[in-house]
Amino acid sequence: MKLTLSLLFASLLAACQPQHASAPADKPAPAYLKGAYAPTLKRQPSVAEMTAMGRAMFFEPSLSVSGKMSCASCHSPEHAYGPPNGLAVQLGGPELKDAGTRAAPSLRYLQNAPAFTEHFHDDDGDDSVDAGPTGGRNWDGRAQSGHEQALTPLLAAHEMGNRDTATVLAKLKQGPLAAQFRQTYGNDIFDQPDEALRWALMSLEVFQESPTDFYPYTSKYDGFLRKQVQLNAQELRGLALFNDETKGNCASCHISRISDGGAFPQFTDYGLINIGVPRNGKLPVNADPSYFDMGLCGPDRTDLKDHKEYCGAFKTPTLRNIALRKVFFHNGSFTSLEQVLRFYVQRDTAPQKWYPKNPDGSVHKFDDLPPGLEANVNVEAPFDRQKGQAPALNEKEIADVIAFLKTLTDGYVIKKS
Repeated sequence: MKLTLSLLFASLLAACQPQHASAPADKPAPAYLKGAYAPTLKRQPSVAEMTAMGRAMFFEPSLSVSGKMSCASCHSPEHAYGPPNGLAVQLGGPELKDAGTRAAPSLRYLQNAPAFTEHFHDDDGDDSVDAGPTGGRNWDGRAQSGHEQALTPLLAAHEMGNRDTATVLAKLKQGPLAAQFRQTYGNDIFDQPDEALRWALMSLEVFQESPTDFYPYTSKYDGFLRKQVQLNAQELRGLALFNDETKGNCASCHISRISDGGAFPQFTDYGLINIGVPRNGKLPVNADPSYFDMGLCGPDRTDLKDHKEYCGAFKTPTLRNIALRKVFFHNGSFTSLEQVLRFYVQRDTAPQKWYPKNPDGSVHKFDDLPPGLEANVNVEAPFDRQKGQAPALNEKEIADVIAFLKTLTDGYVIKKS
């Protein structure tokens, strides 16, 4: 398994003696002090202390403008750190009435997510295959790390709603976590705003690298991979259809096998892909017909706005714990796994079921993309059929795949014989 951030922190902190952030005046500062994870405090806390601090912050509502919203409001532990309700997008802001623009993802199984790159090559020794845009955090991959991602909801107007980072630090300094924060990072930590912010965000990142909470590998399928339990006949059929390149072809993006290095599958390749998800007319932002959420090329991400070939591409989420979700895709447009699977296999064979009609009665496929970007939409199996053809999966096969997907839910108890 790839080196996780927790291990990186553990080895880094163990190797470094407590020290001041800067070297003596007659010596240049060590280059490592500029690194993202460099220990810069007089007393560097342990991973356990940082985890406890991050956990406290994650569940603390006083860090929001409303005083009622925490990270856990949208990322519930009981729902694999995903949304606890059936809202397409979550509500936040001063009065918890401001709707977001994207569905809240699960925060589990992100520990091995690579930093974003436009040209990704698997570590299999063959660099001839370019997997294209891959990695990063958020639906559009714009955050390069857990600590960078953690700042977004703290400042987003429709989430925790703080005006700026100074406001976040003021809430932390004056709130119920101030004493713990000082104990963890030093009594003078709030005298150094940049350092205080840095280690607050690092606390959230380290907490989200906690194996028990965020990558426990306790599903029935994990037990199956360990040869501790058998899948039943329907689950096995679903797994076969999931992997079959001519049927579900799900494993092409949602990798289901143990890696050559022995790592258990994350059920995502961390890629960004456009599958033509229908527009969700229930989102307030979509009341404006000129508004389009195009993922990798905007509007939230701006550095790739001129790459029209990326428009409409969103992060491939893990399918682990997918059965706990109540809404699906980046815009929360579907509300059941049955809908999701039917869309996958009927998008092109029966598009009238999923898209609105044009004034002339024709079907307006890919209605959540501006005209002229239809070529960006993926056409690999099961999206490789034409209108009127039989879908890649029938209803019985869809039920089989869903039975398999339910084996990916953490917390499965293996009965002792």
